[in-house]
Amino acid sequence: MNTQREVGRTSPQKFNAVKVFSATMFADRAQLGEKVTGWLESNSSVTLTDMVVTQSSDAEFHCIAITVFYWMEPGRG
Repeated sequence: MNTQREVGRTSPQKFNAVKVFSATMFADRAQLGEKVTGWLESNSSVTLTDMVVTQSSDAEFHCIAITVFYWMEPGRG
């Protein structure tokens, strides 16, 4: 899945649900994109409106989070 995001841009599309995927271990971080793609494929009734990737770290750990903003039709969840 190719997704581009302008820094500082707010999506004009509305969302009514959010799903956060995160990982701190190296192997888990390497598979995070595939995990998101698999979730999107198994939830094909949702409309993706935005996606944000963030990274945080301290002296020992590095965490990657992918936050998926989407629209789910009421009554489908």
